[in-house]
Amino acid sequence: MLYAILCYNDEQEVSRWTAEEDAACMERLGKVQADMSARGKLGPVVRLWNTDEARTLRKSSGEPVVFDGPFAETKEQFLGFYVADCQSMDEAMDFAKKLAVANPGTGSYEIRPLRYFGNNQLTEA
Repeated sequence: MLYAILCYNDEQEVSRWTAEEDAACMERLGKVQADMSARGKLGPVVRLWNTDEARTLRKSSGEPVVFDGPFAETKEQFLGFYVADCQSMDEAMDFAKKLAVANPGTGSYEIRPLRYFGNNQLTEA
C-alpha cells in the first residue's frame, strides 16, 4: 500500500537556515531516503516552495475566489511530502521516525494511506 508522509515544520525557522545547514539537513534526509529507494519503495519526494508563493482557491456559494497564501491555521506549514510503498502503517511510521530524526528542530510528519482517483472510481493504492 502507498502512504503519503506529509512534512510540516515552522517555515520561518527553516528559512533562517544557512545554505550549509540546509544542505546538511538534505544530506541526512537523503541517507534516510536511500534505504527506501534502494528497496524500490520510495516514490516522489517533493519539497514545496515557501507559503508566500502559494495561493488558495476557495469556493463557497459563488465563483471560486483566489487568495494569496495557503491560509493554514497552524504554527507549522506544509513543506513537502514523500510517497512510500510500505507493507503496513507500522513500516510507514518507522520511515517517518527516521526522517524526523534526520530533520533538525521541531515539526511533524502526517502519515496517510493513499487512494487513487481514476476513471471516476476510488481505489486503494
